[in-house]
Amino acid sequence: MNASRKRLAVIRGSGPLRVSRGWGKASESWDVILRLSIAWLTVGVFLLWGDDQLFDHGSVIRLAALFLWFFAIILWCAFGVIEKADYLAEFLGEPLGTLVLTLSIVIIEVVLIGAVALGGKALPTLGRDTMFAVLMIVLNGVVGLSLLLGGVRHHEQSYNLPGAAAYLAVIIPLSVITLVLPNFTHAVPTGSLTTAQAFFFSLFTVLLYIVFLGIQTGRHRKFFVQPEAENHQKPIASRHGIGWHTFVLLVTMLPIVLLAKGLAKLMDQGIEALGAPAALGGVLVGIVVFAPEGIAALRAALANQLQRSINLCLGASASTIGLTVPAILSIGMLTGRPVILGLDAAGMTLLALTLLMSSLTFSGPRTTVLEGSVHLVLFLVYIVLIFSP
Repeated sequence: MNASRKRLAVIRGSGPLRVSRGWGKASESWDVILRLSIAWLTVGVFLLWGDDQLFDHGSVIRLAALFLWFFAIILWCAFGVIEKADYLAEFLGEPLGTLVLTLSIVIIEVVLIGAVALGGKALPTLGRDTMFAVLMIVLNGVVGLSLLLGGVRHHEQSYNLPGAAAYLAVIIPLSVITLVLPNFTHAVPTGSLTTAQAFFFSLFTVLLYIVFLGIQTGRHRKFFVQPEAENHQKPIASRHGIGWHTFVLLVTMLPIVLLAKGLAKLMDQGIEALGAPAALGGVLVGIVVFAPEGIAALRAALANQLQRSINLCLGASASTIGLTVPAILSIGMLTGRPVILGLDAAGMTLLALTLLMSSLTFSGPRTTVLEGSVHLVLFLVYIVLIFSP
């Protein structure tokens, strides 16, 4: 099995490529048809009856069932989007392949946050809570579990140190500017930004992320490739295959966009009815956003492809700060809705610990189960603080 086949097996399980076997191709086609049929049927019901008739004046059990249904459909479609993005990414190679996956995650994240932010009961802290949840889920939960499971199986795992350092060089300043600095400005209430601050911070964030993309995809792309697999062969793709998978990716993403408003309304009603903390909404959005790539990162670590796992995790964190923040601030400026970005004292402390630990974890050429265990402890502390702040 050549290097490209091995890398795809990391994401889709062991064994031969599904796209290169008749039975696998037929099975994949039926999966796509089933997913799209159920997703678009749900969209049809939602558009036909409308959210007022579906969600208003319903029992708690009915609303809970509708929430689980919408959540499952959106999550299933998110898996489909990432699966097709991953297929297309295989023909671009690293790091462009991971970039395709990362941008797919950002689109889903912005759509879900935007849907909730434009809702009638939207909280000004939703964007902050979602970004913080993604950072905690990725940098502590997924990274910790990846390093722990990979360390148990392979004892020590290697990766490309300059690549991880480049990711952290973007993540650390942007996360502090976005989630900490707003608490210490004086022009507006604590935790928010003026229009001028929001505009320039968004501009600076996007420009820095563009510079990082130039480094990742151009001059220093070798920093983001597994050290022993820099010269792998790309699979051969036909134009028909690429065009088809691009089309399927788009029609799989559309139900997420169309159902996001309904999920947001159900989420608001559920949190209010249960008396749950508002931050739980951000966690649910974060789960939808990163669940597919989280599984891919875990499989990569188990297959001793730690660099791909790092690319997925740190890439998602960098793009969440670099692209989602400007989108959230833009929504706030265009709609006149307040946006609170600054974390509370406990959140700032946990963020500082996470960034410090990430810098220590990726300061050497190899990782062990110890680093994974520490990150998992930080993630569990975050979960406790959600329900007992």
